[in-house]
Amino acid sequence: GGVGTLAVQIAKSYGAEVTGVDSAGKLDMVRELGADHVIDYTREDFTRNGLLYDLIIDVAAYRSTLDYRRALSPKGAYGVIGGSTARILQTLLLGPLISISEGKKMGLVLHKPNKDLDCVIQLLEAGTAAPVIDRRYPLSDIPEALRYFGEGQTKGTIVITVQGEA
Repeated sequence: GGVGTLAVQIAKSYGAEVTGVDSAGKLDMVRELGADHVIDYTREDFTRNGLLYDLIIDVAAYRSTLDYRRALSPKGAYGVIGGSTARILQTLLLGPLISISEGKKMGLVLHKPNKDLDCVIQLLEAGTAAPVIDRRYPLSDIPEALRYFGEGQTKGTIVITVQGEA
């Protein structure tokens, strides 16, 4: 976990106007991270509010690819990082077609290990971005950590510690 919390901070460091979409229990944290606007997805469908977004980074793939397409500006981009297998496959299949036919970029965000990390490291070192740690679990409690993560209510990163280390 924690991709969304860093995404908000990175976007703000580049001067973006950020709208964070999450459940009600996480909206205060999203605001504290710098989001200009927050939307409780359990009460409002941001893909149907008439607003258009230049970039949507989706860490949960909760909605249809076509819903995200509707919310993108004409030259906008949508990238899915995580979520259900069905939604990821839908983006893999429909994303290229939408990109070609409409000019909106839609696809998976794939990351090569250690590529472009210098930018993130600089933000962390400068204090512009910081990981949000939700909970820490000892190595022996990995099953509990995974159960908690699977509930989808984490507020940041779950850290697994080795005895005597943080």
